[in-house]
Amino acid sequence: MQELDKIKYNGCNCEGDSNIRQAKGNSMTVKFILSEYVDQAMAEAMYDQLEDHSFVGKIPVCKGVIAFGSTLKECQNELQSTLEDWILLGLKLRHRLPLIDNIDLNMG
Repeated sequence: MQELDKIKYNGCNCEGDSNIRQAKGNSMTVKFILSEYVDQAMAEAMYDQLEDHSFVGKIPVCKGVIAFGSTLKECQNELQSTLEDWILLGLKLRHRLPLIDNIDLNMG
């Protein structure tokens, strides 16, 4: 998600190295919106243990976002990676992404 680290947020060009960005030319501090979207989506994740003792995870509000792992931690990591790819592809193809915790990534 590095290429999306520099985005327009409420008309301000935001940049910096941490999750808290200082708005250029404005004293207002904004939280990086993509990181917050991922965090909130991951908070809605659901996990199940399968018969072979591996795990499956999904985020119901994000259709098609599903991942598997031999451990719960591996499944969580795979799910986050899948979610990030899903978001990037959705943005690129201008798909309508779900509103999560009042965060709207859709353009227009």
